[in-house]
Amino acid sequence: MQLVRQKEDKTQHGHRYAAGPRGRFGVAVAALLVAALGTACSSGSEAPEKPKAGKGTEAGAAGALSAAEKAKAAQRARIVAAKKWGLVKPPLTAPAAPKEKPEITTRDGFEVEDQEEYPPVFTTVPTEDKVVFLTIDDGAEKDPEFLKMMQELKIPYTAFLSDYVVNDNYPYFKQMQAAGVTLNNHTLNHRYMPALSYEKQRQEICGQQDTIQKQFGKRPTLFRPPYGNYNQDTLRAAKSCGIKAVPLWNAEAFTNRMDYREWDRDLHPGDIILTHFRGREDWKGTMTDMIRHVMKTVTDKGYSVARLEDYL
Repeated sequence: MQLVRQKEDKTQHGHRYAAGPRGRFGVAVAALLVAALGTACSSGSEAPEKPKAGKGTEAGAAGALSAAEKAKAAQRARIVAAKKWGLVKPPLTAPAAPKEKPEITTRDGFEVEDQEEYPPVFTTVPTEDKVVFLTIDDGAEKDPEFLKMMQELKIPYTAFLSDYVVNDNYPYFKQMQAAGVTLNNHTLNHRYMPALSYEKQRQEICGQQDTIQKQFGKRPTLFRPPYGNYNQDTLRAAKSCGIKAVPLWNAEAFTNRMDYREWDRDLHPGDIILTHFRGREDWKGTMTDMIRHVMKTVTDKGYSVARLEDYL
């Protein structure tokens, strides 16, 4: 039976990144969003004139112009939001989700015995798109500024939750879910799984499946074992609980650095980035500081952040 391990980095040192003034930028964001939605509207209270017969071409051109103006206004809003949150460059827009999902298989060296019977374990999604995927584990820190930042910058991410640190504030994660974030399984109590019996592992995984379904209304299909540690019993238990895939990670983000799994110490198309719901008790910085550093790194390298579930 093969054991695959990836220990969490417990040495988390960083510094705050100064954010720009927020009040005037918040107003500007709202104004630009209104402009984007209302470009085609009349400036008065009268209903817009219906296109006359024979003027379909002109109406179509006006509609196309309106869409183009909305796109420009949306981009201007992204630029303003980036400045508000202390980013020099706005995040790059991810391409449309692929119509045909890539085939996900277990990464070489990460297999257990009879691996083909179990959910695949992977660190990178096979794609030629220059995208990466942001995933956030556990749920200890519940920073409202983080939720605002991610919504205003429109950065997708996937959460893997452990109930023992989430259960004091389920509404925080309901806000996250309402914004389109998928809430996935990181076990009930964040135990080191290979040290547990099959039945204990199943209790940890299935118990969290039940909890997430009860609290958030949807049973997860993705599971990440604590610390990245698992064995055959882990994957067997995960499958029995309804898990379809086990995403690990190829890079890990902190407030002041990125750690990489690969020898070239770099990002690659389809890489999964791990970070945590952490605050000043664990980092010398906040979750918004961490996102600033992640997005600077990702954007400078020419990558956009895509939604993991769109590729699975």
